[in-house]
Amino acid sequence: MSELPLDAYYDLTQIGEVAVSPTGDRVALTATEYDQAEEEAVTSLFAAPTDGPREPHRLTSASGASAPTWGPDGDRLAFLAARDRDVERRVGWQDPEAEGEDGEADQDDEGGDDDESPGGDDEPKPQVWLFDLALGGDARQVTERDEGVAGFDWSPDGDRLVIESRDPTDEESEYLDRLREEGGPIETTRLQHKLNGVGWTDDVTPYLFVVDLEDPESDPRRLDDAYGGGAFQDVVGMEPHWGDAGRIAFTSCRLDRPDDTTVRDVYAVSPEGGDAERLTGGDLSHGAPTWRPDADELATVAGYPDDPPAPAEVYLVGEGGPVSLTADLDRTVARGGDPVWVDGAVYVPIADESHTRLARVETDGTTERVFAAQGRDRALAGFDVSADGSTAVAVLSDPTAGTDLYAVDVADLGSTTEPDSLRRLTRVNESLIDEFAMPEATRVEWESDGWTLDGVVYHDPDVDPADGDHPLVVAIHGGPMSYDEPVFSFAHAALTSRGYLVFRPNYRGGTSRGREFTAELTGAWGTAEVDDIAAGVESLADRGWVDPDRVFGHGFSYGGIAQGFLVTQRPDLFAAAAPEHGIYDLRSAFGTDDTHTWFEAEYGLPWENPEAYDAATAILDAGNVETPLLVMAGGEDWRCPPSQSEQLYVAARKQGVDAELVVYPDEHHNIGDPDRAIHRLEKILGWYETHDPAVDAED
Repeated sequence: MSELPLDAYYDLTQIGEVAVSPTGDRVALTATEYDQAEEEAVTSLFAAPTDGPREPHRLTSASGASAPTWGPDGDRLAFLAARDRDVERRVGWQDPEAEGEDGEADQDDEGGDDDESPGGDDEPKPQVWLFDLALGGDARQVTERDEGVAGFDWSPDGDRLVIESRDPTDEESEYLDRLREEGGPIETTRLQHKLNGVGWTDDVTPYLFVVDLEDPESDPRRLDDAYGGGAFQDVVGMEPHWGDAGRIAFTSCRLDRPDDTTVRDVYAVSPEGGDAERLTGGDLSHGAPTWRPDADELATVAGYPDDPPAPAEVYLVGEGGPVSLTADLDRTVARGGDPVWVDGAVYVPIADESHTRLARVETDGTTERVFAAQGRDRALAGFDVSADGSTAVAVLSDPTAGTDLYAVDVADLGSTTEPDSLRRLTRVNESLIDEFAMPEATRVEWESDGWTLDGVVYHDPDVDPADGDHPLVVAIHGGPMSYDEPVFSFAHAALTSRGYLVFRPNYRGGTSRGREFTAELTGAWGTAEVDDIAAGVESLADRGWVDPDRVFGHGFSYGGIAQGFLVTQRPDLFAAAAPEHGIYDLRSAFGTDDTHTWFEAEYGLPWENPEAYDAATAILDAGNVETPLLVMAGGEDWRCPPSQSEQLYVAARKQGVDAELVVYPDEHHNIGDPDRAIHRLEKILGWYETHDPAVDAED
């Protein structure tokens, strides 16, 4: 068994978004690679043919690309990127008296760096760029908004775009300039005063604008009644979609207290302007509005803000108002699962028995699970279909073979066996996989409190789990409303190549098994998941797979939260633990994180229901901590603030327990640049080795 060197992370390629061309002959994709010299992630746009395996063609050389979207003619491909201004917009004489979109004179040659983004910010803002693949050449810049572009869509005729962009008033612009140029002070009256990955919020309103592609010099035209709002507006966006019938759909929250709810409604507006029509009822959190081709009705995915364990459902929104098409399915739409219309039905990924798979939903509510060729040993990580309904492309994540694109004829999606039309298009991590062995995955089951639970055990291909007592890393998923299934993972390979088994338990409170399963943990953190995870570890020990004295905790977000409960309630379970980016004191988290609406839906308000908050707070039982703790946090994580990790760390150190705190200053609720991703794995592996009783025995 050879260890996977952690520096090999720089050789990793991770596929992001996919978009199939209108006729199905090509697929555009984003992929993230890692620049070792600059120590940064680089996301590029690629295109690949769908007729068979060929190296994807890199379209962008500058870093940063997202939201690839084909024009209806199939020759033009638009995308978002935060790049330096297009040369075409910088060269030549500029009228110093000409007004920019902020109402002030554009910079002349003496005004500073020509490459500086609009608005005086040193970092470029995301704009729409466009490739004309028939003509060739580099992408041209389509928009130049001071506040950037958050989303866009093509008109059915391909002559216009609808874009989403913030449009500050003069007073708001002055405030933003003070923040960016002088560093503050921050002034807010927003209830949702900050958001993870966004930072401090402000009062600037986003609007939809129409861009005329045939007159690139004209200013985008604002649709005055198409504006956004809501607690998570800056994260989810307005999601504009331009339908064949001519109207533009978007999401917004226009309730009396939009920051005090996660409700989002769907609206429709004419591209010529006028009043927007609300299409939904003001009680659900709608997203991903997608017009049915050649019809004035659309599909959305909606959840229930006041009922956290309820599955997200597919809704049909038409003349009769919104109607759930999957109410009887008792399965949630998988995270990031946008509906795709094909032949009058909706294809959407669902979470089903610890498995992300594809479902076909008819407008009468009939639902059929399709694409059996995927199997249960790899996950569906992305999906799209060509506009002509001929070709589907799926992103499949296989623990051993990697995460890659596969194409299949839409007509074969219902096949119960692997069809001849299924073809692999990419092998983006081929060199990494050829040089280093990736782990194999085995699904396991065990009993806990009357439930039959399942999980995944990863192991090196040269290791047979049944051969003996192996060290075990218990890697706990976040959410908690999520689930684990076999996937390709560099972190898994780093652990298994060093002799660990990696156990990913699907505890109660997760999704994919219906509302009742999820509700077991709602408003009761620190209960069912503790029993389930401990029972899963015990079952692996009973099989003879693991050494119960060499079990280590691992997990991010709720995976960190769960470790807080495990080390305070089951102090003998782990030899060492590494909770990352967690919450350990619900009362002090309320109002310092960005999820006050979620906490209220699950626990009420802390001053009205303090007992519920205290019952779900691990720090109050910190006197039981004996487990060595490596506590990790992001300095700008507003989902699980770093002060939470500080509290757990200080509580452990106060009692003389071996503990270390690692804070990445600029990191949000994520794993950031590659140097930090590598450092994180180095710290975790070192912590386990330091506190491994077998290593101590050898010494």
